[in-house]
Amino acid sequence: MFAHDVVVLPAVLKLYPSTVSLDCRFQAFSPLNFPFGLRRGSRNQKSYRLKAGFWESIRSGILKNNTAQVIEPPSTDEEEEELLPEEFVLAERTKPDGTVEQIMFSSGGDVDVYDLQALCDKVGWPRRPLSKLAAALRNSYIVATLHSISIPAGQEGNGQKKLIGMARATSDHAFNATIWDVVVDPSYQGQGLGKALIEKLIRALLQRDIGNISLFADSQVVEFYRNLGFEPDPEGIKGMFWYPKH
Repeated sequence: MFAHDVVVLPAVLKLYPSTVSLDCRFQAFSPLNFPFGLRRGSRNQKSYRLKAGFWESIRSGILKNNTAQVIEPPSTDEEEEELLPEEFVLAERTKPDGTVEQIMFSSGGDVDVYDLQALCDKVGWPRRPLSKLAAALRNSYIVATLHSISIPAGQEGNGQKKLIGMARATSDHAFNATIWDVVVDPSYQGQGLGKALIEKLIRALLQRDIGNISLFADSQVVEFYRNLGFEPDPEGIKGMFWYPKH
């Protein structure tokens, strides 16, 4: 007989894009009518094409004059559109003292590692080395954040900024992405902001043609993600984990 350790693992959830709703509504906050369109930029990228007849010569086993045909760049550059990070006011409310609070969404990865550690402390997550936390952010494909910006009554311009939510995604930049570290400040939970954060992150991935999106969820939040279009263990697929044995 062999003794086996029993490990309780989070559910593996996969998103089916056709089921995702990108219509976000909030309790206690009134969404502003801001343009949510994605800004686009451009970059120059050289495109290389094979000379006509190259593959035909390979198939026939004959290269004329025993000289290799090479790939040459075209005479003109072609432009390829590149998606830029989004940043917009997601919601706004006026407090009894007249202070205006805005909830700012950004997919640009503007995260202070100390602010993130403080946010993780608020939800009771185990502390991780700051150097590794910074590396995880740096190596992520997209880092989406929610910031609270408080503007005192009668003042204009930039107000006090506080990180209240974050989620990040890693990706192969072609087919697959996995969402990690979804966290919302406890004092802002229950207002639809976590739902909005995930929906905006999903939209950013879909706009980059990433269609296979997965995440790992603890049992108590499986229903939350199911309502966002994720399905646990789709088609019997199971997440497999390897842990070092000490």
